[in-house]
Amino acid sequence: MSDQRPNILWFCTDQQRFDTIGALHNPVVQTPHLDAFLRTAVACDQAYSQSPVCTPSRASFLTGRYPRTCRGRQNGQAWFPADELLVTRYLADHGWDGGLAGKLHLSACCRINEKDHRPPDGYRNFWWSHHPAPDWPESDYGQWLRQRGVDWATAYRPQGAAYAGLPTEHHQTTWCVDRAIEHLEQDHDGRPWLISVNVFDPHHAFDPPQEYLDRYDPATVPLPRWLADEWDRKTPYQQLDHRGAYGGQGMSVTRLSERELRQVVAAYYAMVSLIDDQFGRLLDHLEATGQRDNTIVIFMSDHGELLGDHGLLLKGGHFYDCAVRVPLLLSWPGRWQQGVVSDALVELTDLAPTLTEACGLPLPGTFQGRTLGPLLRGETTTHRADVYAEYHHAMPLKNRDLPPCYGSMLRTATHKIVAYHGVDAGELYDLTADPGEFHNLWSDPACRDLRETLLRRLLDRVVFTLDPWPPRIAPF
Repeated sequence: MSDQRPNILWFCTDQQRFDTIGALHNPVVQTPHLDAFLRTAVACDQAYSQSPVCTPSRASFLTGRYPRTCRGRQNGQAWFPADELLVTRYLADHGWDGGLAGKLHLSACCRINEKDHRPPDGYRNFWWSHHPAPDWPESDYGQWLRQRGVDWATAYRPQGAAYAGLPTEHHQTTWCVDRAIEHLEQDHDGRPWLISVNVFDPHHAFDPPQEYLDRYDPATVPLPRWLADEWDRKTPYQQLDHRGAYGGQGMSVTRLSERELRQVVAAYYAMVSLIDDQFGRLLDHLEATGQRDNTIVIFMSDHGELLGDHGLLLKGGHFYDCAVRVPLLLSWPGRWQQGVVSDALVELTDLAPTLTEACGLPLPGTFQGRTLGPLLRGETTTHRADVYAEYHHAMPLKNRDLPPCYGSMLRTATHKIVAYHGVDAGELYDLTADPGEFHNLWSDPACRDLRETLLRRLLDRVVFTLDPWPPRIAPF
């Protein structure tokens, strides 16, 4: 008898905002394959990352735990603790044949660490490429390019504030999907398979293939949104990053013309369109090989992209929806609902328990997330009363005038509060009156009682997200 346990296709992009799927929020971006996939999936339209940068978010959703709890708190940290249980390892221990194509990024990416200094992750196939540039000999994608005689140094052509990158056939997104198909086609010895497809796009640099750049006229894409007097009510960390991303040193809206800002947005959308085409190629392969009905498919991103909104580019210790709200689409034909767009509040910590439950396995006591199973099956329309995210000096702040940035966010259906620790700074938004998060009410005397109520609620989340492990087994 064949193994009827589900296969798992887990497609995770890097730095993709929630509002980049045509059928959901964006009439400009071209995503026909994701639009079609949406008709077979549940779209969690209020899904939130637990950190606005890579390593803490990925550590969190792979362990089902919060960044500080699983000790994956910063980009560039020396290692990821080997005693943390990744859900991919848990599934491998119970028979799933795992593979990864693309980035892992649970610890520092540098020459001495070799392929992210891998923890026990459960991947038999490990085709590693943290990012497309061939910085390290360990990059499997870089080795693949060299074998084909592709000269990275001559591949880029400036297009204003964006670039025309490698052609589609040599692009890292395409390479990741090629490796995923290779994993699917291998002999799994009768076992179910799992493949993590972790592409680098639409992360900056903004460098899609020329043919995808040509799909978008910069004049037709929307400009980033901010208010002229917004900065009078923002935190010092945002004021600094307004001058340049990553602590004043990186890209800045103050140094780009209106046309260049539109070029950045157009290039970002073009990268999403490339992702869409390659994701569609994977789904077509599942259909052609008769595996679609017994495969759980997840499409998501680790965190968002500021993309000029609020006068900020790229990412950092900022908790706007464009930075922490992500696309999340889940499909399992015959088991989960289809064509449903849910507005239930969801965290990416919920993915590990969701997959574990779907695979018929007991939930480890280390998990802090909650399974989405009842929501996906249509047994409920709600999931969480609020979502929580945190930032622990996760990226270097290149400015000694400010202390390191530590922040915590709580978001309900109607409000968002952000507390920055060690400084007198914070944010409070009424999302009903101000869904764009332009008017910071933190210092508004009329909102003092609301701020204190939400701060107490945020403190509860900080306490209640402490590590539940080890469990209590005796009264004393």
